[in-house]
Amino acid sequence: MRTRLAIKLHATLERFFPERRLFLRSDTDTRFIRLKSSTQALAFGGASLVLAWSIIATAVLLMDSIGSGNFREQARRDLETYQLRLNILSEERNARAAEAIAAQERFNTALEQVSVMQTKLLEAETRQAELEAGLEAVQLKLRDAIRAREDVRTELASLMSEIEAGGTGVASADSIDSTTLDFLSAALARTAEERDQVVADAQDALIRADEMATEIRLMEEKNDTIFRQLEEAMTVSVAPLDKMFEAAGMNPDRILDQVRRGYSGQGGPLTPLSFSTRGEDPSEDILRANRILNQMDRLNLYRIAAEKAPFAMPIKDSFRFTSGFGYRWGRLHAGTDFAGAHGTPIYATADGVVTFAGWQSGYGRLVKIQHEFGIETRYAHNSKLYVTVGQRVSRGDRIAAMGNTGRSTGTHLHYEVRVGGKPVNPMIYIKAANDVF
Repeated sequence: MRTRLAIKLHATLERFFPERRLFLRSDTDTRFIRLKSSTQALAFGGASLVLAWSIIATAVLLMDSIGSGNFREQARRDLETYQLRLNILSEERNARAAEAIAAQERFNTALEQVSVMQTKLLEAETRQAELEAGLEAVQLKLRDAIRAREDVRTELASLMSEIEAGGTGVASADSIDSTTLDFLSAALARTAEERDQVVADAQDALIRADEMATEIRLMEEKNDTIFRQLEEAMTVSVAPLDKMFEAAGMNPDRILDQVRRGYSGQGGPLTPLSFSTRGEDPSEDILRANRILNQMDRLNLYRIAAEKAPFAMPIKDSFRFTSGFGYRWGRLHAGTDFAGAHGTPIYATADGVVTFAGWQSGYGRLVKIQHEFGIETRYAHNSKLYVTVGQRVSRGDRIAAMGNTGRSTGTHLHYEVRVGGKPVNPMIYIKAANDVF
């Protein structure tokens, strides 16, 4: 069976690759090389394999070249899209900054209006108290005049009764002491004048009371308008800050309580209003004013807290994100990378104290800043450091220059935020502040 198969295979090879002889002639001899069918088949197969490998390798190189061109084009388009997005974000940030400045101006204006309103309310209460005292004096004087008039009338009636009852003992009314009659006439005249004056004073007081009531009503309407504007301004200013701290995973009430404990001074323009000295319940205007002052106090505490939490960007010049927070090749990348030009200024993202400024293994030149609320920020791979340990910095202070030190594959900033020693995504704070700052 094997012999028959070998014979058929040999016949097939002979048909495609007939046996050939290659003659080699010299001056004295002639030799030949016999090329069997199997040898020719092996040579042909080897040549075919080499040719096929060459074709495949050329195709792979060509496809790789085309693919690289496409990748570069796609990368260029992605870079342009990213730059466009960065420009849009920068414009939005500038717009938010302008809105924050406008909100601060509205806050200052509102505070001035509250001060003016407080002064006017005090003046109005003083004038109202004076008017009430004047009315009481007029009423007292009117009662005294009426009482004196009734006494005179009673005395006159008694004298007239005595005159009429005198009978023969009294010759006539002409015998009455003229001095007594003059006194009674004068008393009656004075009583009439005082009565007329009291009536005139009462009417004048009523007119002044009506004018004062109208003035108070107009002032209340104006105050109500001011209150509404202030309440709207406080809502517009405070609500985004509430959302910002909540989006950053920070409890607003707990944060504000902590800030309030650090700033426990009393007094100032935000002291609650209290006008009544008679032990009465505060009016609705006073309650509204106190609510607005509480909102202003909350806004002021938010401003202080925002300076102490890392809501700002560590870089103000142009940059690009190269790596985000999360696991990479099975290891946690504990921060966000910002790539930029060598020497790009790096700024503190919140108020704090520098706890480390030097070289640390893979971080290279590193700056650590300890902030309030148990928050720490780290700035790594710097080329230069501008701060020292123990130095107190404010948000926006330049602390380093971007570099490529430590375990780094290119010039960039590695930025970390740690809460209680555990790393968290820095973009949580940055994105939370996009709608506010």
